[in-house]
Amino acid sequence: QVQLVESGGGLVQAGGSLRLSCAASGSHFSIGAMGWYRQVPGRERVRGLVATISSDGSTTYAGSVKGRFTISRDNAKNTVYLQMNSLKPEDTAVYYCNAKIVSRDYWGQGTQVTVSS
Repeated sequence: QVQLVESGGGLVQAGGSLRLSCAASGSHFSIGAMGWYRQVPGRERVRGLVATISSDGSTTYAGSVKGRFTISRDNAKNTVYLQMNSLKPEDTAVYYCNAKIVSRDYWGQGTQVTVSS
């Protein structure tokens, strides 16, 4: 069974940095695109795109994080990272890792990121 395990969330002051990691395990197939989404307080039914990265390294970013966040992946470790710099209070959210495997979406359990002003 495919599992995605996230780590690296926490509390940080505005302007600070955090690095999220997400390790995938249990897949017998190659992992396609991976990405990060976030769910903000008060909008629990919406997971907004933060960044994605394809298996060959092509990336996309939400406009609100472009230039501040960097997504990367280590295919040998089936792990995706999100380096978050210059964090703002509006980045406060639960961050979810996503992986696409054989046209199916898998999600991590979520990790809380809180940015204080």
